[in-house]
Amino acid sequence: MIRRAIHLLCLLLLCGPAWAGSVDLSGPFVQGGMIVGKTAPGATAALDGKPLRVSEDGVFVFGLHRDDTGSVTLSVILPDGKAISRSEKIEPRTFDIQRIDGLPPKKVTPPEEVLNRIRREAEAVRAARARDTAIVAFAGSFLWPVEGRISGVYGSQRILNGQPRQPHYGVDIAAATGTPVAAPAAGLVSFADNDLYFSGGTLMIDHGHGVASTFLHLEKIDVKVGDWVERGARIGTVGETGRATGPHLDWRVNWFEKRLDPQLLQIEKN
Repeated sequence: MIRRAIHLLCLLLLCGPAWAGSVDLSGPFVQGGMIVGKTAPGATAALDGKPLRVSEDGVFVFGLHRDDTGSVTLSVILPDGKAISRSEKIEPRTFDIQRIDGLPPKKVTPPEEVLNRIRREAEAVRAARARDTAIVAFAGSFLWPVEGRISGVYGSQRILNGQPRQPHYGVDIAAATGTPVAAPAAGLVSFADNDLYFSGGTLMIDHGHGVASTFLHLEKIDVKVGDWVERGARIGTVGETGRATGPHLDWRVNWFEKRLDPQLLQIEKN
């Protein structure tokens, strides 16, 4: 039912008379969704008044965060000066919330001596997410980076000893340590570190226009910052580094600071 609803929504967006022949959109207007647009070369676009990068051939993208509500307004000005605008409601989702009480405090809050390290690492990751390059590798379908059982989903959240933890912003794929991980789309390696406190071996690939994939808990990273990787290329191996309870890949997708659901992307079977 969810897939059918998303499909119908996409058809409505693609076929709306105000956009026909001037703007095509694909992707669900739901929390965690990524929407790719195509308009005339030379057009400009903005989301809620904030300019979007538009490629030379008219491609642009934007995303919706887990907690975004209300609606968004996309405005496009065509090369001939014609301005068109459309508002779309963000469809809400229901996420799994788990409450766990009675845990030892050290299992809930990191020790004081590592808090500065955690802040430094978080700032380095945020800087990589802020990249806005002209790459357009996000515009095609994505590959599943590793085969395995889905052990964690986007949007779920735990409340530990009454304290809400950060929601889970990726999809966890359980696989044996050492299993090769493939790039789901082409891009430029923008971050690589073998030992972050929470996420262990962490790699980020810039797919362009603020869209990036991040891979957490890697045993080994096979590429370095500045490398160009093709879609399907080996980029590392599954591990259980950082704060992990077993070998798995945590795959996350961002549009700048907007956390997207990888399972809502257009996925092509490996």
